[in-house]
This record gives sequence, structure tokens and C-alpha cells, in this order.
Amino acid sequence: MQNIDLNGKTIFVTGAAGFIGSNLVKRLLNDVEGVTIIGIDNMNDYYDVSLKEYRLKTLSNSFPSEARLPVAFPCLGGEPDAPLNRGDGGAFHFIKGDIADKPTIDGIFEKYRPAVVVNLAAQAGVRYSITNPDSYIQSNIIGFYNILEACRHYPVEHLVYASSSSVYGGNKKVPFSTDDRVDNPVSLYAATKKSNELFAHCYSKLYNIPTTGLRFFTVYGPAGRPDMAYFGFTNKLLKGETIQIFNYGNCRRDFTYVDDIVEGIVRVMQGAPEKKTGDDGLPVPPYAVYNIGGGQPENLLDFVNILQEELVRAGVLPEDYDFEAHKQLVPMQPGDVPTTYADATALERDFGFKPSISLRDGLRAFAEWYAKFYKK
Repeated sequence: MQNIDLNGKTIFVTGAAGFIGSNLVKRLLNDVEGVTIIGIDNMNDYYDVSLKEYRLKTLSNSFPSEARLPVAFPCLGGEPDAPLNRGDGGAFHFIKGDIADKPTIDGIFEKYRPAVVVNLAAQAGVRYSITNPDSYIQSNIIGFYNILEACRHYPVEHLVYASSSSVYGGNKKVPFSTDDRVDNPVSLYAATKKSNELFAHCYSKLYNIPTTGLRFFTVYGPAGRPDMAYFGFTNKLLKGETIQIFNYGNCRRDFTYVDDIVEGIVRVMQGAPEKKTGDDGLPVPPYAVYNIGGGQPENLLDFVNILQEELVRAGVLPEDYDFEAHKQLVPMQPGDVPTTYADATALERDFGFKPSISLRDGLRAFAEWYAKFYKK
């Protein structure tokens, strides 16, 4: 493994206004000396854009008060590519743009020459892919291809990219290991993520680009995606609507708190697969894939019970709320799988890290944030 010192480096983060992306940018700005971060996001309306704007605004807290200006964010009324600058030389440039637009990506690489790239931009969601496939091809296939091509022509030290636990499809062997075959996706979203891994392997082999894919397992936390179950359930319960619990409650999910995900990403960024030459004189692909998951799948009904308790504790819902009257057990939905369960031993072996934040603590943080953001 090749060690990479992030201090003083230029890092390109796609999906910088997204849930994981914004938390990663914040962590890097707070912890890495002299870092220059280039962030891009298309700010699409797949879910409430105000959440993405909120995430961008929170990033300014990583800078001195005199630098906290909305001019850094063109989507909020500023000029394109106006940076927030920090006293130690660190800076954050945000660009409203789409990774599926090749000239935009090529222009960013030409101008900034990033040393490390973290590709988190993607059209997310399993069910949405069933009815809106075009956006998945544009962002997850064409967009990722553009990133790979740019890394080929403007060499980088490491490309880290988001894959997904969805690639395991209906795999009945648990826990899911990166050694398992993942040739039977049950959604287009899963197929695009598996394609990303194949594309990355090809570019690692042909062009000796160090790439690492990270299979995320049900990421949650404050300011997360509203289409995720914990967020959607909260919205519906607050409106007095009924929540649907799929597979009659017999689903298990390996929930992973966003801070654990970010810790894993930062560690992986600093450890690129080593470049080697094989016996045939050709490069051995500097390629790796890891699971990032808590390794403790939770039953969906238990998850709902913890969520409702924390929503009451945070004052989002009243203490006398009748939860039983607002639950409905329904069959499995197309594209869903009954269980996700990460074997993250390889991540722990290579990077000394294992997700540790409990579901109770994570949902408590979410509930407290929700109370402030929506019920202030």
C-alpha cells in the first residue's frame, strides 16, 4: 500500500453538497493542513434542494468569520468558483456543475490538477431507478467514465469512489464479503455501481491508476437524504401519516452512521493500492474494493422502535403519540433485498478501522438535528 500525505494537497470531491460529500469536505477542512478542496455538485432536485444548500452553508464554519460569505456558492447567488480561503493556505472552491458534462470535468482537472479524487456524485436510490433510469446512466455511468478519463489524462495519486452494498443483490450468504460474486443485481442502481467497479478495474489495469471502491451500507445521520427510511418515516409520522414497513418487518439493514463512513473514507484516501509490475511485464492493477458497514444488521421493526423513542425524546413527536396506529406491514418492494450485512474485516485489517457508532446514538443525533432544523 502506498501512503499518501493529504496535507497541502488538492483534493477533488464530487457530490460535495450531498450527504456524505459535505461531511467529508467538512472533515478535511477541519483536519488537513493547507488542503485545497474542489467540490462539485449539480444541485438537482431529486430531493429538497434546501438541504443541499444548508450543507454548503455549514461548510463555511471551517473558515474564519470574515471568509464566511455566500459568494463561495454560486447556487446561492454568488459568482462561480469564488473560494473560501483559510489562514493556513487551505481553500474550498465550489462549482455548480454536472460530472456527466465532460468539458466541465476536463476543465477542473486542467485548472486544479487534483492529487486525490473522491467520487461521491451519483444518482442514488433503488426504487427511483425503476422509474427514472436515464438519470442513473447519465450520472453513474457517463459521469464516472468522465472522472476516469480525466484521471487518465491528468494523473492522480488515488481515486476513491462510492460503490454500494446494493451490488450484493439477493446474495443469501451473510455477512457480505468483497470476495463474493456480485453478478446478479436486482436494480439498475446496483448494476451501475457494479459497473463502476468494473470500469475502475479496467482503468487501473490499462493506465496504472490507483483506485479504491467503497461499498457503503445504509448510511444515515443528521441532514441525510430524505428518501432514506429513517428520514421518510419521521416526515410521515410528523404529518400523522402511516409508515409502510416492508417485507412485513422481516428486513435487516446494516446501518452505518455518517461519521463512521467519513472516517473510513479519510483513512482509505491515505492508503492507495500499490503500483506493481506483474510477471508479464504489465501493471498489476492497483485496485481495491472494501465494505464499510457496522457489521451489526438491525431488524427493521427494532430500528423503527428506536427511532420513535428518539423522536419523542428530542421533542419531534409528543410522548402520547400512537405509533401502532401509524404502522402498516407490507410486502417486499421491487429492487429491495431482505438483508444487508457487511463483512468489514478487510477494512479493519488494512486501515485499523471498524465502524463503532451505535444505532441508538446515531438516531439520537438525527432526531436532535431534525428538531432544530424543521421544528425551530
